Amino acid sequence: MKTITEVIDFQNELRQSVRNICKDFPDEYWRKLDETNSYPEEFVNALSKAGFLAALIPEEYGGSGLSLTDASIIMEEINRSGANAGACHAQMYTMGTLLRHGSEEQKKKYLPKIADGSLRLQAFGVTEPNTGTDTTQLKTVAERKGDKYIVNGQKVFISRAEHSDLMLLLVRTTPIDQVKKRTEGLSVLLVDLREAVGNGLTIQPIRTMMNHATTELFIEDLEVPVENLIGEEGKGFSYILDGMNAERILIASECIGDGYWFIDRATQYAKDRVVFNRPIGQNQGIQFPIAKAYINLEAANLMRFKAAEMFDQGIKCGKEANMAKLLAADASWEAANAALQTHGGFGFAEEYDVERKFRETRLYQVAPISTNLILSFVAEHVLGLPRSY
Repeated sequence: MKTITEVIDFQNELRQSVRNICKDFPDEYWRKLDETNSYPEEFVNALSKAGFLAALIPEEYGGSGLSLTDASIIMEEINRSGANAGACHAQMYTMGTLLRHGSEEQKKKYLPKIADGSLRLQAFGVTEPNTGTDTTQLKTVAERKGDKYIVNGQKVFISRAEHSDLMLLLVRTTPIDQVKKRTEGLSVLLVDLREAVGNGLTIQPIRTMMNHATTELFIEDLEVPVENLIGEEGKGFSYILDGMNAERILIASECIGDGYWFIDRATQYAKDRVVFNRPIGQNQGIQFPIAKAYINLEAANLMRFKAAEMFDQGIKCGKEANMAKLLAADASWEAANAALQTHGGFGFAEEYDVERKFRETRLYQVAPISTNLILSFVAEHVLGLPRSY
């Protein structure tokens, strides 16, 4: 077991390694991509080559075998550099469903290639137009016929589908009126997008306020081999829930990175900008919002590390993971507002990058789960209040 000093040294080295890669992708790189709504292919390739996106894949399958705490540091540093981990973050946690519930044959077939970057598993097909976060009511159906599933349905806000080779797809394999619990009868299929697109799967890009390469999927008589079923049929809902704590913690880490980016930019600008013969940072009206945002960000950061540590120790951490995500999303949004206000009119100018990061961090009030649903979760499952929905 490593000493505390050894752990700190390793994490500092990890931070610096991520920063070294991100230096090659400065603000101008992201600004240009934003203008053309392009995917950061070179950036994702660099992270893959360095092994960062394989952080949570065990060494026996070619990954780095790092802890979730270490993985969260990677995500934090990407966003703190001014980059956008949303372009590739699902590669970190989506494979967890395959790792924890896939067969040994599936893991040996796919995980080493995901680890070395020759295969990308960045798409997770869950959300649908008419069900949203009411996942148990999803309408995408997979009917087994011999050695294949025939899939029909529609998905929406499925990010990176155009830039992935594989996708985990949540489908209903048993009609909802034939199950005892609404969470039963859902299954996870591993879809090879290289074969599926044009053969039952159509991907339609959705232009959004931030460049996250999100799409809508139209599925008509898509054939998926039965051997691509992950785990047992009908238990898919529990499989995806199993990975959501990791997702929440990693997203919280991205928010933390965003928050520090905003604080750094706001602080520096407040020192440099002179109005009425004095730096604007000398005014309490500028100081206080930045200081308060920083304090709240530090508190959210502590919850992030607590949740990650519990996850790494195998302790149930649904409460902590959700609270970390909410606190971090709120803190980054507060820091974003402070940074924009500090920059004044220049905060809206593309060349300062504040408006780009402002749009990006706003997403996390909504996705991958809205802050209101987290409040509902805590009210019901932690405080014991009646279910509100």
